[in-house]
Amino acid sequence: MSPLTSRSPDLKRLQDEGFEVEVKDGHLLVHHVPYVAADRTVQFGVLVSELTLAGDVTTTPATHTVHFSGGAPCDGTGEPLRKIINSTTNDLLAGVQTTCMFSSKPIGTGMYADYYEKITAYVAILSSPAHTLDPDATAQTYRVVPSEPHESVFRYADTASNRAGIGAVTQRLAAVENVAIVGLGGTGAYILDLLAKTPVARIHLFDGDRFLQHNAFRAPGAPSEEELQGAPLKVDYYADLYGKMRTGIVPHPMFLDETSIAELHRMDFVFLALDKGAIKRPLVGRLEEYDIRFIDVGMGVLMSDTSLTGLLRVTTSVPGQRSHVHERQRIPFVDSDEDNAYASNIQIAELNAMNASLAVVRFKKVYGFYVDLEREHHSVYQLDGNVLTNEDVG
Repeated sequence: MSPLTSRSPDLKRLQDEGFEVEVKDGHLLVHHVPYVAADRTVQFGVLVSELTLAGDVTTTPATHTVHFSGGAPCDGTGEPLRKIINSTTNDLLAGVQTTCMFSSKPIGTGMYADYYEKITAYVAILSSPAHTLDPDATAQTYRVVPSEPHESVFRYADTASNRAGIGAVTQRLAAVENVAIVGLGGTGAYILDLLAKTPVARIHLFDGDRFLQHNAFRAPGAPSEEELQGAPLKVDYYADLYGKMRTGIVPHPMFLDETSIAELHRMDFVFLALDKGAIKRPLVGRLEEYDIRFIDVGMGVLMSDTSLTGLLRVTTSVPGQRSHVHERQRIPFVDSDEDNAYASNIQIAELNAMNASLAVVRFKKVYGFYVDLEREHHSVYQLDGNVLTNEDVG
């Protein structure tokens, strides 16, 4: 019995009454459900339901629908059960190839009170015609489905992806083993906040600064006064914060320079979120030498009369598409004292968050999570005109 099954009364009741219950990848699977096939033979399929959790305990199901793996279920005469067959599907959910989706709302409330009520309702609809042909056909076999070990970086199930029906595409990111964020200022911290919700195996944090009071006003979350008084290292503060949700947050309390760049050698992807331009030249050069994909972010916010204006930049470099970085000077490699977009260092939380969001969206495009029609490798968002310009496409 899985921990979730033992802690959730509705799942435990299903298992105690002999249903073949399995919890996997944020879904509830019920195996060996009898139904009548089109040729009037009794077959067995699998019901697949989303799981709505509060912590690691089930709560009221978010939807009345379920998916099914098997043939189209029929009545005793071989006619499809059109009253519950909502649509045909071809989705891989929790390792099960589904063939159709059922929709049957309970009378009155329209929603099931718990998963026991939901599953037994659908089992009854499917198995009733089967019983007329084979009285011994039952879903209550009392066979325990072995729990297969399932490694996840998350400390609790990712029900958000599965609830939205994007669990399979989300798993594309699970193949990314090592991602680095160099610099945990405002934008770098928001990049971490977004990446932490993905199944990438390890997120390496590189920064030698401490988390101080001014950081709190442009960072995700809400640190307490006591946490600020402790002046923790940024990498330790964020490793502790996001370590509550997932494993694989690896702190590196250091500033990367020419002597320590080799730390990035084993990375699959790197986000450069640094204020200083001079250090970027050796970092970019070595990342290109290592043939590592990377994104450099930048923002410049200036006072214009009595209001602020500025730009947000996302520059992507991947194997086969790198020349734009140098030939078109997409990344600033110098530090300047002049009052320009890269020297003023005005940072505001929503702009940091937006810059990070644009960068993480681009990262997800690289790995096929989002459709990438234009394949842009340099984007600039102009604040005053609300304009996003894509360049270096291909």
